[in-house]
Amino acid sequence: MSMIAISDLNVWYGQGRDLVNAVRNVALAVQPGESFGLVGESGSGKSTILRAITGLAPNWSGRIEIAGQALAPGRRDREFYRRVQMVFQDPYASLHPRHTVDQVLGETLYLAGLKGVDERITQLLDDVGLSRKFRFRYPHQLSGGQRQRVAIARALAGEPDILLLDEPTSALDVSVQAEILNLLTDLRDEHDLTYLMVSHDLPVISHMCDRLAVMKDGEVLETLSVDALRAMQAEHLYSISLLKASVV
Repeated sequence: MSMIAISDLNVWYGQGRDLVNAVRNVALAVQPGESFGLVGESGSGKSTILRAITGLAPNWSGRIEIAGQALAPGRRDREFYRRVQMVFQDPYASLHPRHTVDQVLGETLYLAGLKGVDERITQLLDDVGLSRKFRFRYPHQLSGGQRQRVAIARALAGEPDILLLDEPTSALDVSVQAEILNLLTDLRDEHDLTYLMVSHDLPVISHMCDRLAVMKDGEVLETLSVDALRAMQAEHLYSISLLKASVV
């Protein structure tokens, strides 16, 4: 059974003359423990797929399943967020500016209905490579990389099976990106996580993912293994152009 299974997915925004078909007839499957990438230029529909899964894009048709359970358009319940969490592109915007790290993590643990909050916060900080001295700091007192580590810790707080990663390093300095990618790789192994990752950066996908789908204008053009990506082997002309551009 696939951890994430999507078939005939269509997502749209607006109506009438303002209608935008952001995703069209997408099908993909992510296996348990796999890291699957979505690549393509801006506006190709990559992040919209993540938004449909999480209920942030309510207008969709088709079928989305999480571990065999079908989702419906609309808000997600607590059980969904226990199983699925998302890490956003901008770690500063995704953290409440007036909440300390302790409050951010404590509130998430409380909403997840977990006990032993004090010990769990310490463990979460340790998991993402932050010492206890960061616990009572505010987001503006943290670097971009540290903020993203807190965002990842928050995502892990409810002990999910799946992380949706929406360009998790694109807002960070190049020197910090590799640290966060290596952290995510380690966490996937340690916690037996499944990743669905959006990125426009093929080297990032090559480092993080087992397979990837190439998207353009809301459609999946083809699915490649990471070995095919590294060997510059693709069939669709657009995919070939992406591969060539990535090595320029």
